[in-house]
Amino acid sequence: MNREEIKQIIPHREPMILLDSMELQQDGTGRATYRVPDHPFYCEGHFPGNPIVPGVILCEIMAQSCCQLFPAIFKDHLVMYRGLDGVKFRGTVKPGDVCDITCRELERKHDTVFLCETTLSVKGKLCAQGRVTLAAIPK
Repeated sequence: MNREEIKQIIPHREPMILLDSMELQQDGTGRATYRVPDHPFYCEGHFPGNPIVPGVILCEIMAQSCCQLFPAIFKDHLVMYRGLDGVKFRGTVKPGDVCDITCRELERKHDTVFLCETTLSVKGKLCAQGRVTLAAIPK
C-alpha cells in the first residue's frame, strides 16, 4: 500500500501520518517504510545542530505500522494506544533516514484490544523495538 491507500485505513494525516508504504506478508507479518523528512517539525528542537528523531515518534511510527494487521476494525472504530511495553531504543534515527518497520500480532483480547510486537531498523541496524497494545474504541 502507498500513502494514499494507507489513508483509507488509518485516520492520521499530515504531518502525523508517519508511513510511506505498508505490506502484509503471507505469514501475517506486516512490513512498512517511512522516510524521515529532511527537516521534520519534531526535530527542530531535538537537538539543534544534531537532529535526532525523538523516541516517542519512533513509537508512533511502530504503532501506525501495526494498524495494517487489522484494517477492517477501522470502519467503525478509532484505534488508540493502550500501552507500550519493553520498548528499547538501540540506535538513533536522523532526518533523511529510511525506517524499515516490522510488526506482528501477538494476542487479541475481546476483538478490540491488540498486542503487537514491532521493530524499527535503518539500513539493517535495529533502532527501536517493543510491544504495542492498541484498543479499538467505537466511533
